[in-house]
Amino acid sequence: MAQRKTVDLAGVHFDPLAEQEVIARVVAELSGGRGGQIVTPNVDILHRVVRDPELKGHLAASEIVVADGKPLIWASRLAGDPLPARVPGSDLIWSLSAAMAEAGRSVYLLGGEPGTAERADEVLRERLPDLKRAGHLSPSIGFDARPEEYDEVCDEVAGAAPDLVFVGFGFPKQERVIARLRPRLPHTWFLGCGAAIGFVAGVQSRAPGWMQDSGLEWVHRLRLEPRRLMRRYLVDDLPFAVRLLAGSAGRRLRGGAVR
Repeated sequence: MAQRKTVDLAGVHFDPLAEQEVIARVVAELSGGRGGQIVTPNVDILHRVVRDPELKGHLAASEIVVADGKPLIWASRLAGDPLPARVPGSDLIWSLSAAMAEAGRSVYLLGGEPGTAERADEVLRERLPDLKRAGHLSPSIGFDARPEEYDEVCDEVAGAAPDLVFVGFGFPKQERVIARLRPRLPHTWFLGCGAAIGFVAGVQSRAPGWMQDSGLEWVHRLRLEPRRLMRRYLVDDLPFAVRLLAGSAGRRLRGGAVR
């Protein structure tokens, strides 16, 4: 297989794909009987990977890595090899579900607080009546620390044999769950989608479009959860984003090539 062309940001290789290209790739791979995984790093995930290189394996194991975060798009442009667009998991959950409905494929919703996946499943049924819904499950908090319960969750998902699974536990927990499920569902695609199941269910609100387009979605989330997110966003991620942008500009000035 030919090596795929990627864009390097902080040592992570991103695929230069727009949303519709991701969808086309997944549909084509499913038609060929091949499964895979999509991961959508934002600034916070990229920063965590840089601080803890062991986490990089979750990204390396994915067939598609696309950027969810305007600062990553800006950094790629400054480096001279631009990614085409931001591709958030919270958009893909809708567009991939629509594509699965058109292709006669099934989806499974895994994640969110109790009742969230069930409500999201109802919303998808209302919006996409032709979509085959293989199931939904919002496990109890800490299920992955209880081996018997973890096995039961994986057994339920594997038994449903879906074509696509949306896994929403946040990084890297959702990627660990996906890694456990993939050997049992080799023909299935997985998307680690963070809070997207909650967005579909309506239990969490996305930032207005103008904030998403201007790279200020984090401000909206910080306003909703200041106690939990203040240190992460202001102390950890914001300085990292500034360093990433400055480093990308410097690399271009030095004539550094991006792989």
